Amino acid sequence: MRDFNTQQFSEQFESLFFGPARAYASLSVDFTEKMLRAQMDAGQAYTETGIAQLRSLLDVKDAEGLRSYMEGQQKVAKELTERFKGDAEKVVSMQQDFVQESQKLTDANVKQASESVEKATRKA
Repeated sequence: MRDFNTQQFSEQFESLFFGPARAYASLSVDFTEKMLRAQMDAGQAYTETGIAQLRSLLDVKDAEGLRSYMEGQQKVAKELTERFKGDAEKVVSMQQDFVQESQKLTDANVKQASESVEKATRKA
């Protein structure tokens, strides 16, 4: 009868389950942090733009001021559209990076698991 090697079992359990789970959790936390920072930056920029536009509206005192304000609105709309496009591209890029890194982790874990199974079957 073979003795049960708890050290070997712990190492295998770590390498097959806990290690990969921690690596994926770390990747997920990093991704979440990046997404939240991007959202906070975008929210702040949109809020500042909105407040600036409200302040500009408060300065309108006559027809000429209204015309000037409305012309400025077109410029602001264009800037916001560009900002939104850039923000969307940033999010897509972060998501693609996350998927690629997740795939690398998965590939490495599958390879490691296969090697562990091979070693175990050779010893048995």
